[in-house]
Amino acid sequence: MRNPHNEPLSSDRSGGGPAGTSTKEAQPERKCVLTGRHDARGELVRLALSPDGDVLPDALARAPGRGAWIGVSQTDLAAAVANGKLRGALARAFKGAPLSIPADLAERTRAALTRALTDRLGIELRAGNMLLGTEKIAQGARAGAVVWLAHASDAGTDGPNKLAQAWRVGEEAEGTGLKGTILPLDRAALSVALGRDNVVHLALIDAAAAERVAVPLRRLLHFLGSEPDTAHVASAAGEDIDTKGT
Repeated sequence: MRNPHNEPLSSDRSGGGPAGTSTKEAQPERKCVLTGRHDARGELVRLALSPDGDVLPDALARAPGRGAWIGVSQTDLAAAVANGKLRGALARAFKGAPLSIPADLAERTRAALTRALTDRLGIELRAGNMLLGTEKIAQGARAGAVVWLAHASDAGTDGPNKLAQAWRVGEEAEGTGLKGTILPLDRAALSVALGRDNVVHLALIDAAAAERVAVPLRRLLHFLGSEPDTAHVASAAGEDIDTKGT
């Protein structure tokens, strides 16, 4: 991913080539109530407490009122709900407020994070910041217009490899490991999200749009237990600033 001015990114290039600097240290940090670890806000998930005492996922970290942060995977969250560890941690975080924790909180959280990502992709498509279709993406990539390239989880290897090669040509990055992101969404999910048939590959042509997509994507990958750097996901700097307290 080419870096926009004044927006340092973590590397979206594997195996060499120009890259920005990681902004994980520069992002606001939050403490996971389950593990006690501090991590970048963009990799943790906020749980919000409703006025009725319901604990619900706040995928965009924007809900008003009180909240607590978790930095564990979906599997670990499900276990913490089942064994009561989450209830104890939230009771301390919310200072004894009445709590109603749904048994399927982990699944609800995954769904909310996925929806945040697909909604953002849809917004960028409608804003004219996205290319769809192999030929359009290849042309844009060779012309140097593509700043972020991604593929459905069931895309196979031939199409992604050809588009990655076109991207490297356009970026004058041949011989590097620059390649696209494999999304945690299959072609059916992408097609529904974008309102198009058989969406397998997509590209963004605006650096700010790529930053906006990086926020929900990184959070979802972290929750699913994937390593963002391995998936070549940029960490957005200056995005998603917490104005709702803890």
